[in-house]
Amino acid sequence: MRNLIGISAYYHDSAAALLVDGQIVAAAQEERFSRRKNDERFPEHAVRFCLKQGGLAPGDLDAVVFYDKPVVKFTRMLESFLAITPAGLPAWLRVLPGWLPEKLNLRQTIRDELSGLVVDCPVLFTEHHVAHAASAFYPSPFDRAAILTVDGVGEWATTTISRGADGSIEMLRELHFPHSLGLLYSAFTAYCGFRVNSGEYKLMGLAPYGEPRFADAIYGQMIDLKPDGSFRLNMECFGFLRGRNMTNRLFERLMGGPPRTPGAPFEQRHMDVAASVQSVVDEVMLRLARQAREVTGENRLCLAGGVALNCVANGKLQRAGVFDDLWIQPAAGDAGGALGTALEAWRQHINSQPKGEGKPASPSGGGDAMRGSLLGPEFSETEIRQALEMHGAVFESLDEAAMLERVAALLADGAIIGWFQGRMEFGPRALGSRSILGDARLASMQSDINQKVKFRESFRPFAPAVLEERVGDYFDLAAKSPYMLLVADVAEGQCLAKPATEPPGFERLKQPRSTIPAVTHVDGSARVQTVGRERHPLFWRLLKQFEQRTGCGVLLNTSFNVRGEPVVCTPDDAYRCFVNTAIDWLAIGPFLLSRERQPVEKPQPTFDPVPD
Repeated sequence: MRNLIGISAYYHDSAAALLVDGQIVAAAQEERFSRRKNDERFPEHAVRFCLKQGGLAPGDLDAVVFYDKPVVKFTRMLESFLAITPAGLPAWLRVLPGWLPEKLNLRQTIRDELSGLVVDCPVLFTEHHVAHAASAFYPSPFDRAAILTVDGVGEWATTTISRGADGSIEMLRELHFPHSLGLLYSAFTAYCGFRVNSGEYKLMGLAPYGEPRFADAIYGQMIDLKPDGSFRLNMECFGFLRGRNMTNRLFERLMGGPPRTPGAPFEQRHMDVAASVQSVVDEVMLRLARQAREVTGENRLCLAGGVALNCVANGKLQRAGVFDDLWIQPAAGDAGGALGTALEAWRQHINSQPKGEGKPASPSGGGDAMRGSLLGPEFSETEIRQALEMHGAVFESLDEAAMLERVAALLADGAIIGWFQGRMEFGPRALGSRSILGDARLASMQSDINQKVKFRESFRPFAPAVLEERVGDYFDLAAKSPYMLLVADVAEGQCLAKPATEPPGFERLKQPRSTIPAVTHVDGSARVQTVGRERHPLFWRLLKQFEQRTGCGVLLNTSFNVRGEPVVCTPDDAYRCFVNTAIDWLAIGPFLLSRERQPVEKPQPTFDPVPD
């Protein structure tokens, strides 16, 4: 048995992933354990979980792999700052202290953190975008494919095109820093008053409320986009090379005014800015995909990197038909780099199989090797009971059939359910293990969960979880979307008559647009999760039970957390979140709890809040 652990850390969303004999055994983000959203510190808790899941100690590891080459990244940063001296000096002085103690001597840092490694256990490094490419291709259901990775920046690369075939990856094209689609989108995220590296989803959700009237200014002044998808940013419009701000005065003039202050009201202009940059990202991704098809000759595409989490662009790419099939790594951001670096190191250093032998077989159940992305911790009935009893919780115990029947009935009656079952998801999406569920048919459900449960902006849309076999009845989607990474239009047969005149801005929220209004965005689209019997059997059975009761095969599904909090990981996290929000019922393992019956004295939430 050969064991290998991959690590991502020190930039955004630290994580760890464990392979045993080349098979994915465990993967998790550090934030879920530390309760610090987007935790970038060394993932000590995630590593500990992965080793426990595999029944291993540090001394059992054959290699530890990091998803970056820190010395190369440090060199890029130094060269970038020197190129704009003296303007770059303040930024350089800010970042230097964080590099000197642990990042430049990362081999020793890893050995210090993983005490117990044998002396000759190698500490290896892969390039950042190679790790992304590996995370996209090796777990995919394809034996060969084009691979497109797009994010902020790794060492130098910001965008790559590669080919996966014969059990290996060949890098073919690269774009380099500072010309980055991820940084372009982050600049607009900051301009619209959202937090970089966590508010990009909000910018995407804001876009349908606006019109892309600033797109010409972006193309004309900010980005020089070529027909092959390559591009260059006009750095005169951006501030991230010189200081803390992503944008500058020229950017503001082009976008019609100053940036929005976080927490300030939204203007129609902000919505139009969001729509404009989204339309640009859609076009860049489409051109890059066409170039990937041309240079690789492959008819299937794998996607990773932070921009691959832009499900609007993904949906448009899927509908464009550039490739016959598309697969997106569910943990496409930096967390997935921990998995990718482990997979690449397995092939290059541990297994070293000759070309032509192909990839390891996917686990039973078919499809990809991600096991539904259910790679995090799970808890026994005894562990859950102990956590609930510690809080004096009032609960009843049900067998599986009774639990599904009761929860389906509660959902049909309009209840909001906290659903905590099985292994936690790896990646940013709750896929039916750490979820908050509601009836998608209720127009009020969207605002109720946003305002009373999540404590977040009312404009944010929610995703539908739909029975895989019924997806065509509800959505214009010809592909499976198990990881909630494709946006599609609601099917025409489910749509209601459009208003004669669309109201402005957030007034559009008040207009029901389909038979499932709680998961239909104002442009008639939805971020779809298809739920299959084999991939996620318990969640599928709940949806089936709800369908049998109501005739509707769709539920609202959102992550089990509140604004500023990581998704819940443990039974204790779940109970604390449940009693401090307007969630009506908690279904946790075999136990069902009513919020109204819980003790008056509530435990405090356990998380380190991060400003939104």
